[in-house]
Amino acid sequence: MNKWIRGTNAAVLSLAVIGIFIVLTIFLNSVKSLQVDLTQNKKFTLSESTENVLKTLDKDVHIMSFTSDQTDPFAKRQVVELVQEYKKRTGKITFDEYDMVKQPSIAKQYDVDPSGVVIVESGSQKKSIYFYDMFLPGQQQGQYQFSGEEKLTQALMNLNSKEKHKVYFLSGHQEIPLNQMSVWKSGLESENYEVSDLNLLREGKIPDDAEALFIIGPQNDISDKEAEVIKQYLDGKGKLYFALGFNKDMATKWKNIDALLAAYGIKDQHAVAIEPKQSVLFDPLTIIPEYGYHDITKKLSDYNLLTMISLAVTLNVDTPVADYPATAIMKTTDKAYGETNIDLLMKSQTKNDTGDIKGPLNLGYAVQNKDNKPKAVVLGGSTFLMDDRIQQQGNRDFALNSVGWLQEQKDQVTIRPREGDAIQQAMVTTGQANSIFYGTVLLFPLLFLIVGGWIWWRRRKG
Repeated sequence: MNKWIRGTNAAVLSLAVIGIFIVLTIFLNSVKSLQVDLTQNKKFTLSESTENVLKTLDKDVHIMSFTSDQTDPFAKRQVVELVQEYKKRTGKITFDEYDMVKQPSIAKQYDVDPSGVVIVESGSQKKSIYFYDMFLPGQQQGQYQFSGEEKLTQALMNLNSKEKHKVYFLSGHQEIPLNQMSVWKSGLESENYEVSDLNLLREGKIPDDAEALFIIGPQNDISDKEAEVIKQYLDGKGKLYFALGFNKDMATKWKNIDALLAAYGIKDQHAVAIEPKQSVLFDPLTIIPEYGYHDITKKLSDYNLLTMISLAVTLNVDTPVADYPATAIMKTTDKAYGETNIDLLMKSQTKNDTGDIKGPLNLGYAVQNKDNKPKAVVLGGSTFLMDDRIQQQGNRDFALNSVGWLQEQKDQVTIRPREGDAIQQAMVTTGQANSIFYGTVLLFPLLFLIVGGWIWWRRRKG
């Protein structure tokens, strides 16, 4: 009788525990917002900025992930998990994953990259976020920074924004054409800019809707009449983004370009910055400038993102203009020098001599007007904006940050990237793999069965 009672109690207790477990599971599954992030760096916890954006999202958004066999599986998993967290917090987001190889017809409809891309789409608006933009090198070897949340939240904010900024890229002076800066152009368009080409010889004026004029890497000087049109535009509310391009005859043929910069107190020194070789990774003509303290460069400095400029023309402010205070945002080390003998430079025989300009050298300025509003960004180099270089280090971020500052974009979101260790892979031989398999699938379960049977047999006999 006692054995029957004990057996019944054990059965009832087991059923009660199972029942409590089932009820608890159903309850936790019904509370979809309940989540506990136990990871070391809170990799699944969204920031307050993201939470606020998701709460105010007032349109349906379709997010698509395009990957291929060239996509890093670790990166893919992290991106997908991030998007799933967004999807949990709002009914406005739908999410689909596509394989570029297995579903090429869908991939052809979008600007995809084999390494992976996330498309954020709402109605006719579309933003592309490439995987390589979300994963940045960390502070130490084997570490990385994942900035996916910042990129995705900014894309959602831009979709919500109805404001468009019209900017024009000057052409006709052998500037870098827009089709060689397609990555930067695409980035600007994703930030709600409308980008157009402008040839003053054909148009005769700068359009009334132009919020900024871009002059990128001109080889030839602008004409006197063009200079008058540009000056008239800049004397008003117009803004200027000027990135110089190297020309061996710049000292004698850039009269109007030099005058345009001089209006802001900036002097083109007609010298090319040379930095003594710092690394086997690049040559002395490739400069890794130090950042000046400014809103354009603050985030880059915080995230340790470097900008790389080659064939950079040195700049300086000898006589500041009171109405246009200029702040240096990029400069070389004091070991650099500005090579003024361009003929010698063309023969690859450059050396630091008495006629050269001593470092540190300034390579970029941010200019404000007398009301402390952004007026111009002037850079000594432009090659870093080209498609084959803009993806290096922080080049793209610098390019977009500088335009954002010039256009006074106040809705830029800043979310610190999540630090992480690179995925660790263990090299296992075939014999070791078989040992692990047989040990976990056969040996350990069999051991538990033997011990359990032995205990049961002892209790039965006792």
